[in-house]
Amino acid sequence: MRIGAHVSTDDPLGDARRLGVDVVQLSLTDMQSWKRPPVRDDEEQLRSSDVRLYVHSPFVMNPASPNPRVRHPSRKTIQQCCEAAARIGALGVVVHGGHVGADADPGEGVRNWRKALESLEVEVPVLIENTAGGDNAMARWFDDVARLWDGIADVPDVEVGFVLDTCHTHAAGEDTVGQVERIRAITGRIDLLHLNDSRDEQGSGRDRHANLGTGMIDADALVEVVRVHAGDVVLETPSEDDGHARDLAWLHERL
Repeated sequence: MRIGAHVSTDDPLGDARRLGVDVVQLSLTDMQSWKRPPVRDDEEQLRSSDVRLYVHSPFVMNPASPNPRVRHPSRKTIQQCCEAAARIGALGVVVHGGHVGADADPGEGVRNWRKALESLEVEVPVLIENTAGGDNAMARWFDDVARLWDGIADVPDVEVGFVLDTCHTHAAGEDTVGQVERIRAITGRIDLLHLNDSRDEQGSGRDRHANLGTGMIDADALVEVVRVHAGDVVLETPSEDDGHARDLAWLHERL
């Protein structure tokens, strides 16, 4: 088990040293844009480091979208993020599950996801993350994840993995207890755990992360999720006022 945090784009290894962690997640481009990740001066250092790296793709991407003006640039951006992730030796690229419109068939979103994956030529896994809200989301409720997985798990030449986010599970209305076992029964794997508390009540649909032990998810249940997962863990909690350092201490004490 390795426990770390989402760190800055500018100095991920420095942040890892400051926090004393050996796994981090970072973004390689503006999270609210379609911009191609630039070539970095520290790519060799990142690639040769002992720190395990995960890349989070921009939030604007929605490979499931019925709108080609969103769907097509989403595919292009996944390809570009995977290329940049490979250059730094990352273990995968995290992509939110996305959604279709209110009047659209979710099956169309599954088919669009499959086409997106089939279009890729990548060296790193694409890691689909469960999401917090949206009635026609591809990966909000676990039944949605199962439908998506049935449609994409056998795509050739692309490794597809899964990222489980505890705030998103809670916001979606799923139970915290037992979520690791339930998702593994669907996907067969959890590559990365995003460990986050939630500012809002269960089922709110709101993606508002809180520091561990300060939100509305049972603290013991969060710790048990980490124990059962027993793999790479990344905090996406608020980092202000040494939030990540405090959350790491909080978690290690309880483990």
